[in-house]
Amino acid sequence: MPTPTRSELIDHLVRTRIAGAVATPRENNLDHYRKLANGDRRYWLGLELGNRWTDEQDVLAVMAERCGVSDDLNHRAGQDHIDPELTADALDRMANVLRKAAESRQRVLFATGHPGALLDVHRATAAAMRAAGCEVVRIPGGLGADEGCVVQFADVAVYEGGATLWHTHSPNPMAAILDGLLREGRPLPDLVVADHGWAGCAAQRGIDAVGYADSNDPALFLAEAEGTLQVAVPMDDHVVDPRYYEPMTAYLLAAAGLSTEA
Repeated sequence: MPTPTRSELIDHLVRTRIAGAVATPRENNLDHYRKLANGDRRYWLGLELGNRWTDEQDVLAVMAERCGVSDDLNHRAGQDHIDPELTADALDRMANVLRKAAESRQRVLFATGHPGALLDVHRATAAAMRAAGCEVVRIPGGLGADEGCVVQFADVAVYEGGATLWHTHSPNPMAAILDGLLREGRPLPDLVVADHGWAGCAAQRGIDAVGYADSNDPALFLAEAEGTLQVAVPMDDHVVDPRYYEPMTAYLLAAAGLSTEA
C-alpha cells in the first residue's frame, strides 16, 4: 500500500466518509453525549468520569474541539461531521507514541471491539511493532467476559461468542485480560493500542493507551482532554469497506517510522 501524503490522506478520509460528512447522525451524537452526562456507564467506556462531565454542553464543547462536530447548540438533527484535519493530527500524535514504544522495545497489547472494521488496522500495526522489536502481548487463555470469550488471533484481542466475533464497547474484555496477566504473574503491557472500552479500561488502570473512537463515543475524547488517555483518533469506526482504512494505516505507520510492508 503506497503511503499517502497528508493532503492525499485527508482527501481519502472525506471520500470514504471515515471523516468529513460521516454516517453517524447528529441525533445519535447528542443522545450519547446526554447519556454520558447523565451517568450512564455504558457510555463511559471503562473510564471513571465522576461528576466532572454532568453537563452535556461541556461534553459537546470537547467533541467540537477534538472531533470536529458542530458546536451549534441549535443543531439538533441531520448531518454531523468529523474534521479530517483533526483525524490526521491525532494520527500524527498516535504515531509519536508508537515511535517511542518501538524505540524502547515496549510490550504492546492490541485489541478491538470493532473486528468487522478495525481488525486489520490493529493487525498491521501489531506486525509493524513486532518487526521493530516490540513484544506483542500474548493474552492468557480461557478468558471470559460478558457471557462470551476473549480470544486473540493475528496478534489482536477480540470478543467472541457463539463462534462469532462481536462488536462491543464494553471494558470488561480488557479487564479480563489485565486481571488474567496479573494472576499469571506476568507484566502488564507498557502500551495498549485499542478502541472504545478496551482503550478506556486500560487507560483508567494507569496504562499508557491510545485508541480510535467515533463521534458518538465521547468518553475517550474526554479522557484525552483530562490526560488519562494519550490519544483519541476521531473517525467513523465502521465504514462500508474495511479496506478503506488501509491508506490511513499506511500513513500512521510511515509517520511512526515503522515498516508499512507488514
